[in-house]
This record gives sequence, C-alpha cells and structure tokens, in this order.
Amino acid sequence: MNSRENLKKTLNHEQPERLIIDFGGTAVTGIHCLAVKNLRSYYGLPNHPVKVVEPFQMLGEVEDDLLDAMGIDVIGAYGKNNMFGFANNECDWKTFTSNWGQQLLVPEDFKFIKDNDGSLLIFPEGDENAEPCARMPQSGYFFDAVIRQKPIEEENLDPSDNLEEFGPVDSSSLDYWERTINRLSHSGKGIIASLGGTALGDIALVPGMQLKNPKGIRDVAEWYMSTVMRPDYIHSIFEKQTDLAIANFTKIFERIGNQIDAVFICGTDFGTQDSTFCSSEQFIELYLPYYKRINDWMHQNTEWKSFKHSCGAVESFMPLFIEAGFDIINPVQINAKGMDPRHLKESYGKDLVFWGGGVDTQKMLSFGTPDQVRKQVLENCEIFSKDGGFVFNTVHNIQANVPVENLAAMMEALKIFNGKI
Repeated sequence: MNSRENLKKTLNHEQPERLIIDFGGTAVTGIHCLAVKNLRSYYGLPNHPVKVVEPFQMLGEVEDDLLDAMGIDVIGAYGKNNMFGFANNECDWKTFTSNWGQQLLVPEDFKFIKDNDGSLLIFPEGDENAEPCARMPQSGYFFDAVIRQKPIEEENLDPSDNLEEFGPVDSSSLDYWERTINRLSHSGKGIIASLGGTALGDIALVPGMQLKNPKGIRDVAEWYMSTVMRPDYIHSIFEKQTDLAIANFTKIFERIGNQIDAVFICGTDFGTQDSTFCSSEQFIELYLPYYKRINDWMHQNTEWKSFKHSCGAVESFMPLFIEAGFDIINPVQINAKGMDPRHLKESYGKDLVFWGGGVDTQKMLSFGTPDQVRKQVLENCEIFSKDGGFVFNTVHNIQANVPVENLAAMMEALKIFNGKI
C-alpha cells in the first residue's frame, strides 16, 4: 500500500501496514524553519535557504527530499494567501535573513520594518502604508499579533465587521484549489487541506492580521469576554460564517471531489494546561451547532474527514467533539491534565483519530535525552496505533531550537516501530 492507502485505513480505524507520519501537513503539525534546516543537515541534504510556508509561526517547507528521508506520508494543501493576507503560494520569492542569522526564502510581499528594540514589524497584505499587524521580538522565532482594536461602541457593534475576512470563494480561488489538489494527488501521499473559513473563534485569527483596518471585536481578551457578555453577537458571526463555509465547500468539492482525505476545520483552542476555557454547557450552546452543521454537510456529501485542533486539557470535551462530528483530534496534548494516552485511546479511540500526541514537545522533545525521547515515542505509538486511528505527529509544531539529536531519536524510534508491524 502507498501512503494514501495506509492513511485511509488509519482514518477508518483499520490497522495500516505501517504507522502514518505527518510533518508539515498543516499549520499545527509543521516544523519551524530553523529545525527544517537542522534536519536537512542531519540527513545530509543540500544546504539552501528554507522556504517559509507559514510566516506567522515561521514554519519551513518540508521538501520532497526531506519528506522521503523522514518517511512522511501526508502532504498539506494550503490556501493561496497566508495569515498576513498576501500570497504564500504561486508567488515570487526573495531572500531574507532572520534575527537568528538564518537565510530564508519569503514571499515577495513579506515587507517589514525594524523597530527601535530590534523587533520586526510586518504589514498586512504587504502594504507598508498600513499599520503593522504582527511583531517578532528581536530574540523571538515567530510573530505575535499586534492588537489593533478600535474603541468599542456597544450601540454600533455590527457582526458583519467580524465577517470581513470571510466571503464567497471566487473563481480564481477555485482555479487555485483545482490546480493545487490535482498536482498533489499524483504524489501517492495522503492529503489534508486547509480550505479556510471554518475557524469559529480561533484566537490566532480574531485579530484579523490579514486586514489593513480590522473592525469589530479584534482584541483576544475582549473576544473571550464577548462569548459571555455578547453571545448574540457571536452567534450572528458563527451563523453567517457557517453558511458561507458550506457554500464554499460545495463549490470547492465540485472542483476537487474526493481527491483529499481530510480537511482542517478549526484551530480554536478549548483547553489550558489544567482545565478548559469554557464549560461544556457553553460549548454545547455556542459552538457545537455550527461545527455539527459543517461536519454533517461533509459526511453527507464527501469522503473528507474532519480535523479539529484544540490544545490543552480537553479530555472532558472529547464526547462533545464526537457529537459535533469531528473525525480527528489534534494535537493530543498528552502532558495536560487528564490527557493520558492509554485513557484517551481506550475511551475515545473507536470514534476519534488521534493526529499527534506521539511525543511531548513542552518538556520531552526539547529537554529530554535522546534515549528518553526514543522511549516515549515507542510507548505512545504502541498505545495509540492499536486498530488504526493514529497519525504520528508531535504535540503541535516542532519549535526552532529543539536539539536535532532528539529529532533524530524520534525518527529512529518510528523506524523501529514500523519495522515491528
């Protein structure tokens, strides 16, 4: 079986011939550009500037030679534009030297200024006449959103202001998705697509970094308060966004059909290290109906599987994710409260595919020894992979300064595990 066939078995909770591996398929399962450089060096691959495929988190492209070296089975289909609103696919590229001294390739519209403290300020849509939308500290390795919240006048709040970035998919975007998916479908790899427009309340998107003049509620703290103080406002946004998402998915499906295997639906986090951001009752009232509408449409009209990202201690939400129709949960934060791998697999493994959770990134991958990393990877693969339903990835993206020896130990453990199947 090729990678895609094994992924399909995995997603259908059947035992694949080998464990499926994803690095780079989504913006939450990727590799920082510095770690990509280090991995290329470890595998003896040509040393050239790494292309930044997601500049907000500074994720690097996992090229075909690195895909093969790491045994990766899944590739991602990303939208034409990035988080900052300019093209990150089918665009011209230029060289850029980062604050940590790495030479990179970035899109032509990656335009920035250096602040007095040495931090980088980047512009929405590459428009240097607009107010900067994100900042990378001088000692940082990725950007943080600049909050550009206008004064809120309760009587003038209009849900359409928080819908400015969502709209009907146009013909050029449909052409883009058709070209992209047709090209990727010949790879023999599994495909996960980030089609966009379905991230209900994802706080990474709330600030509207792609907009030159974001209106509505754009401060993250204010957004969280609004879910309690202004629920009718949030419902209005989610209702219209869901209508648009289903209409757009309908048009995209007409172009690409079932050439993709999974769709990244939502990156809204519901967990902290020790608890959930909201109660189960609020999730049921405010989020579940809209997730369910999107997922029901997918399951009734396509073979696509639905991918939900939520960090943190969300064990108590697993039944709700299942009720909402999600097929896949990521990143499976195994070091958060209640997120024990064995308990998760035994309790929810028949209904949910665990995409991630292969090794803890907060402590083990960054600060453990290679032997400790190898041991945890083998243990978690043994637990999660039983009867399918497990795609190996770390808990969220691989960060910049993870020791390459630990990354090598992780990949070695995967080869050992796959050799036993």
